[in-house]
Amino acid sequence: MTVGRVGVSLEPELLRLFDDLRLRKGYGNRSEAIRDLVRRALIETGTEPADAPVIGTLTFIYDHHIGDCSDQLLHVQHDHHESIQSTTHVHIDHDFCLEVLIVRGRSVDVRRLADAILAVKGVKHGELVVTTTSP
Repeated sequence: MTVGRVGVSLEPELLRLFDDLRLRKGYGNRSEAIRDLVRRALIETGTEPADAPVIGTLTFIYDHHIGDCSDQLLHVQHDHHESIQSTTHVHIDHDFCLEVLIVRGRSVDVRRLADAILAVKGVKHGELVVTTTSP
């Protein structure tokens, strides 16, 4: 594999902190750590092609007493069933539930599912974390 080379200038303190992080994470060198950071940033910002295959989790917390939140979440999940591999539901307390969906499919479909779930009234917060085997 051929690689491109780039130069990066960092302030001494930032470089020290980066090297500390690199060593804690077990990277053999700075290039490996930077490549991983770039891949992660590209995936997190959704810059992969719309049809790129992704796999990951959608984790969210909601108040099942708000309106028809539970029903809406079920409808959204059924509308996107092809992207959902598995679900886990945890009752946090009398009001709140945690759900984790394991998702897989085209990036555009998985991100649409996440957007639809997180927009349901009663969902307090959530996060989609995806990865891909593409470069």
